[in-house]
Amino acid sequence: MRHSRLALFIAVVFVFATAAWSREDKLTNTGVAPAAQGKVTTSTDRNGNTEVEVKVEHVATPQSLTPPRQTYLVWVQPRGEQAELLGALRINSDNLEGSLKGTTRYKDFNVLVTAEDTATAEVPSDTVILKGTVERK
Repeated sequence: MRHSRLALFIAVVFVFATAAWSREDKLTNTGVAPAAQGKVTTSTDRNGNTEVEVKVEHVATPQSLTPPRQTYLVWVQPRGEQAELLGALRINSDNLEGSLKGTTRYKDFNVLVTAEDTATAEVPSDTVILKGTVERK
């Protein structure tokens, strides 16, 4: 009985500690895809890097945009620097939701979700669907 209480205590402490280390920020809709909503959750990994998870919902497939695009890409952009590609965001055509997990070395940065003609874009297009700011101390 004593061991189960200790295990329960450790589990509760772990849950609260993990929640304290992660942060959630809303992404702002730019009007290109009016129903789109999103959030970015960040935490610090054991190497001190920032783990990033972007979740979106109510996002139309990129092919249904005007003009049609091929894919959505997620970018991180530290202040005063070029945006860096985090990865491609795949949208489930059944429920119009998608997510992407990645890692960056930055603590403070902007997040951009853009509609692109190719998954190999080197810079973000002007077709920004969602955007937000992450500030981790």
